[in-house]
Amino acid sequence: MALQEIVEQTVTGLGYDLIEVVRSAGGLLRITIDLPWDAPVVAKVKPNAGDPNFGEQFVTVEDCEKVTRQLQFALEVDGAEYKRLEVSSPGIDRPLRGKADFERFAGHVIDITLKAPMGAAAAGQVSASRKKFRGTLERVGPQTGDQGATEAAHWQIVWRDEPAVKPGQRVSKKRVPAALQVLGFTLDELREARLAPIVNFKGRGAGVGSDAAV
Repeated sequence: MALQEIVEQTVTGLGYDLIEVVRSAGGLLRITIDLPWDAPVVAKVKPNAGDPNFGEQFVTVEDCEKVTRQLQFALEVDGAEYKRLEVSSPGIDRPLRGKADFERFAGHVIDITLKAPMGAAAAGQVSASRKKFRGTLERVGPQTGDQGATEAAHWQIVWRDEPAVKPGQRVSKKRVPAALQVLGFTLDELREARLAPIVNFKGRGAGVGSDAAV
């Protein structure tokens, strides 16, 4: 059985989501897990549920230890080659792997890399050769086409290319904000997507995740 399959079956069998399997130098096998996510039910929304982190739970050290023990057994049985196993929760640059991840992190700042340049599709002055973007993730759709068929959900990121502010520099209140940029895309057009690694002590809403590990 392939390593990816062994790890995925073990992790999901314990009730977690498998985020990444990475082989690093020196025989290190790094496994990233997360807790399953269910889309919120609108009828049960509480007053402060507008916070992107409201009610969200994170992987603990105990979770990582449990997965580590089970993986060590499963990998030994299948004769998988590795020298050291590390199981951790997603960091602040958590990868977004599929539709459920994009629904979960709508409203967060993310970094995306396109398979092919799509600068012309952005509403603003964007280089035609540009593939990497950072902006706030928003859902657009699903939409109903001219023939009444429901199209796949589309996504977009929005941002402003504001000049960097140097430490101690005062920003004039009269400064006109940069134009809002918008780039629409489908998941099939992405090479990679991750939460932007922005440190925000108020929570994951600006791209911050937990980072438990064993």
